[in-house]
Amino acid sequence: MVSRLGRVWAVALLAALSACAGAAPVTTPGAAPDIHIPPFAKRPYQAFSRDAAVQIAYREWRAFGQKLVTSPTYESPDSRERDEGLWQRVGEYWWLGLDYGSRESAWTGIHDASGAQFPRAEDGSHAWSAAFISYVMRMAGAGRRFPYASSHSDYINAARIEPGVAIGAQRLDQYAPVVGDLICAWRGARPVRFEDLPAGHFPGHCDIVVARNAGSLEVIGGNVDNAVSMKRVPVGADGRLVGPTGAVIDPDYPWFVVLRVDYQR
Repeated sequence: MVSRLGRVWAVALLAALSACAGAAPVTTPGAAPDIHIPPFAKRPYQAFSRDAAVQIAYREWRAFGQKLVTSPTYESPDSRERDEGLWQRVGEYWWLGLDYGSRESAWTGIHDASGAQFPRAEDGSHAWSAAFISYVMRMAGAGRRFPYASSHSDYINAARIEPGVAIGAQRLDQYAPVVGDLICAWRGARPVRFEDLPAGHFPGHCDIVVARNAGSLEVIGGNVDNAVSMKRVPVGADGRLVGPTGAVIDPDYPWFVVLRVDYQR
């Protein structure tokens, strides 16, 4: 019978051989989805914290140069996700944000799962904004209560229909987002409404609210203009994303749902 130590060495050897061959990393069948997560976030050491989520988002925003995006139509020629020190950071969002064994978990800001560098023209096929949100929630102590995913639509749908998760879908006309919540917009050619949820797979984007001001929210998201970036989103006097007619106030982004995050502290 092979000892537990022998199995560990066998897995390590296979991983090393695969790395040499340029193959995707070896995973352990049947492993827990959080086997790769550091103890402080896996246990977690402290209860799921609103302040932790916000401060982690701010920390990552500072790492990417505190970029403020003021127009959705402008894209900077600089691709910070490909810079030394930052492509590795994006790799950590993929590795730590997603569950163990996820197809995208070995990606970085410039590499696919085999370690091959992809051209900038393929950045869109390796979009990491949902991995960023998943990373923030995981590091803030969500544990197994958050539906970690590589696509925003997966956890948006879960927030609408799955009991026991740490997020709940809220209508824009009935709920004003608070600090630590997520606000989400649909992208692409097909509009998505709150009433459509669950809506299957669809392109979308979510940001985390980090501050509330009179008439606006400050939100931070990943893969916004190729960085972790901040946006200022207009809201009504009641703090909601829609006006009295139910129309979204923001002229730039089609927000359609708020995800209330059920923090423990």
